[in-house]
Formats: sequence, structure tokens, C-alpha cells
Amino acid sequence: MSRARIGNGGWSSNVASEDACAPVARNRSVSNRSSGILLHPTSLPSPFGIGDLGAEARAFIDFLHESGQTLWQTLPLGPTGYGNSPYQAISAFAGNPLLIDPRQLIDDGWLDQSVINVAHFSPGRVEFEIVRDFKERLLQHAFLQFKDGALSNYDGFEEFCDDSSWWLTDYATFRALKDMHGGSSWADWQRELSQRDPITLSAIKSTLAEQILEQKFFQFIFFRQWKALRSYARERGVRIIGDLPIFVAHDSADVWANREYFKLDKDGKPTVVAGVPPDYFSATGQLWGNPLYDWERLRADNFQWWIDRVRWSLELFDLVRVDHFRGFAACWEIPATDVTAQNGEWVETPGRELFASLKKRLGDLPIIAENLGVITPDVESLREESGFPGMRVLQFAFGGNATNDHLPHNHTHGTVVYTGTHDNDTTIGWFENLDNDQRKYCLQYLASNGSEINWDMIRAAMASVADTAIIPMQDVLGLASDARMNLPASTTGNWSWRMPSNPIPNELIQRLKVLTEIYGRSTD
Repeated sequence: MSRARIGNGGWSSNVASEDACAPVARNRSVSNRSSGILLHPTSLPSPFGIGDLGAEARAFIDFLHESGQTLWQTLPLGPTGYGNSPYQAISAFAGNPLLIDPRQLIDDGWLDQSVINVAHFSPGRVEFEIVRDFKERLLQHAFLQFKDGALSNYDGFEEFCDDSSWWLTDYATFRALKDMHGGSSWADWQRELSQRDPITLSAIKSTLAEQILEQKFFQFIFFRQWKALRSYARERGVRIIGDLPIFVAHDSADVWANREYFKLDKDGKPTVVAGVPPDYFSATGQLWGNPLYDWERLRADNFQWWIDRVRWSLELFDLVRVDHFRGFAACWEIPATDVTAQNGEWVETPGRELFASLKKRLGDLPIIAENLGVITPDVESLREESGFPGMRVLQFAFGGNATNDHLPHNHTHGTVVYTGTHDNDTTIGWFENLDNDQRKYCLQYLASNGSEINWDMIRAAMASVADTAIIPMQDVLGLASDARMNLPASTTGNWSWRMPSNPIPNELIQRLKVLTEIYGRSTD
């Protein structure tokens, strides 16, 4: 029987769709019935302690194709900082070097097999510090091999550096400086560097030329592997949904290189920070700590920084989920000195102007708006005027009454339904923690006895009138709370879940495929 193996050195189906070579139109929105899986690449199995862009990612794409899925949704792919959150990346443009597949470096001639057969990792969790030390050593070895040869021999490197210079130079310099300062925040560097004094910066670029070149090399490898993986997905009829967080981390190349676009004091420290008021996830709100934008300054530059950011995302992905969409109507501004998010205030933002500028410059925007949380009429008005589909989450459906927007009978076209998101518990874990009234309502609504609540929820999502259904991989596998990806307002143990390395059973593949076909979400 056919199996999609997503394990160490496994195999996968080579079956391709009939229109495998057809280009995917960039202006195609989520308008036809379709379905897919939510899984961050770090959660894939691999021999190297963290999922990457190699064989297991291709096997996962084969699994999507075999099970009738046409969408793969990821979390942000940027290099992570403290806490390892993809939503606190140190660049809005760079890729995470931890996702680089070492085996492809062997094929490229930059690594020897003997160098990578030296580590043993936890199969079920990403041990980030151990993985980071291991991967950085491998990448540095590859860079030395690369540097010792002729740079021009690595096809496309110079072209990549030239084409990406508008973000790559600042990012590579930032990374080299951050390493030189032992990882400390840029706001704590000597003033000439934190303030980007031209003379000092020019001198340090000369001093750190090799380290800067090294970081450019890592980015070249990442995007080379990403481009190959995306082509593989397109050949099998799978589109990739990326994730664009509205905010960036304070300790990032973005803020260091563009201080004028953020609300900072004279020393570069935030005056106000982002978060959300008390909500479903936390009684004291969520204090994210990201600096907030100076929208007047962005407007004065015709939103060019945002236009560059969205254009780049649409070059990397077929569609983009914009996280915290409500922040484009108003942001919850919290004094930077506060320790909770309770004392913030809503401050309006020029979302309409921004999206008008984006559409004028970039054309149709294949965006999914994450419209969860405290959603007011102005947020929905902005989303509807922009033509972006919103989200519905079944785990939010069974509190309240029959008018709850997340209940399937209240779904509409132009929405994307999820059983849960990366911030939710797995469906099995969620169900086990429901109170008696919610559990009773859930079972009655789904006509379920609860023995396979994950599949009952998957069926409800697939049957929904929502144009698109996205299922977290944990729910397909029927996993409990220990497979949860993130618990908002917590600081430890997040982002580290990994899939089992054993093959995905054929019965799961076929079960998912049957539901996809029954509810008209298959392309066949």
C-alpha cells in the first residue's frame, strides 16, 4: 500500500498532478474550494534536530498531493531571536539558516558527509540551543569551503547579493555586529553603531567584511533551497501560504536600519509596545513587546517600507496570511515600562491608505486576514473593502450561542476555516479541557460521541461553506496537548514540537482524501 514517508532518508510518491508545470498566478486569491495543512517546517522530522527544506519537506508535499490537499501553510520563515518565536524574527526579509538542509550542502560540495554524522538529537522536540550550535558549525564549515574556492563558481551568488542588496546588506551587517557584541541588543551597542554613524559604519563594514560575506552566503543558500522546494510544490499542484506578522522585533535589522519608522526614544528604546488587551488567552492581555510604527513617517515615504515587505513576501509565497490584521485599523499601544498589557489604548492606523498604496503598486493581493481577537466593525469594514478573506476557528465556536460566527452554519464564502491555529491547543487537547456545557454543545452540534473528535472537527471544517479549510497537522495525526505549538502569554516550551519520523499511515492519507473529495475541495 502507498505511504508518504516523512522520515530520515525515507521515500515518497513521485506522482505529479496533470498541470504540474502550469504556473501559479500570483493574483489568484483564496476563492475556489480548497483545503490544506498547517505545519511549520521546523516541525518536520529530520536527522538534524529540526525540520528543514530537504527530503522530508518534499515528502510532506507528496503527502499533501496524495491526500488531495492543495495548500501548505507555514509560520514566518525568518531567523528567530530570543524565545525562538517565528513572530519575533530578527529580520522581516531574511530566511532562517536553521532551516537549511545540510544534505544539499554535501551535494553542492561544501560539506563532507563525515562532518554531519556527529550529532544526536531529540526526535520529538527542537532543542534550539543544541541545534543552533550544530547548524552554525556546519554552515561555517560550508562557508570556509566556499570562500576557499572562487566565489564566482557558486552560480548565482553575486547576482543574489546584487538583487537583494536593498535588505541583505543591512541584515548581514546587523548579524555580524550582533555576533561581535555577544548577541546583545543593538540599542546597547556603542552609540556610533546603534545610531548608524556613517563613518563608523563604513569602517566596521571593512573590519567585518568576511563575517558580513558569511551571512550573505547563508542567505543565498536558504533562498536557493527555498526556491527549489517551492518549485517542487508547484509541480505537484501545492500552493504555499506564508505568514506576515504585522510587527517586527525591536532587536532586528529592520528597526536598527529604519529607526525613523518606529516609535523610539533618543537611545533607540521603544516608547510604546504592541500587544492585545485581556482576551481568551490571557486575563492580563498579551504583552508582545514589539515596537509600534510611526505611521505618519511611513505615510510621508508613501509606505515604501511596507510595499517592499509585501512585494518580497509575494515573491516567496503564493498567498500570505497577515497576522493581527486588526492592527491595520487600530493598534493596542502599551507604555513600554508596563509589565502587562492591561493599561494600553487603541490608536488608529491608516490601513485603508496602506492597502490602497499596496494595490496600486503590486496589483491584486492574495492575502488572508487574521481577524481574530477583539474585532470591531471598523476592522471588518477594512477587511471587506480590501477584499481579503477572514478566518473562522472551530475551537472558538462552542462558547456563547447559535449566533457565534465560528459555528459552521454561520460561515460564509470568502472565509478560511481552521480547526485550530498555531496558538490553539490541539483539537484533542482542547476537547479534553472543555467545561461540561461546552462539551455537551460540541458533541450535540457535531453529532459526535467524542471518540474521534479531531476527525469530527476536520469533517465540519471540510463541509463548511468557507472557501478554504486548513487543518493543523497535529489534528490529522490525532495528537494531544503535548503536541501543541504555542501557548500565548507563556515564555517557555513553545515552537518546539516535531512530527514523528514514522510514515504517515495510508489510512490517514486516504481518509483525508475522501473528505476532501466529498466536500468538493479536491482539484481532481
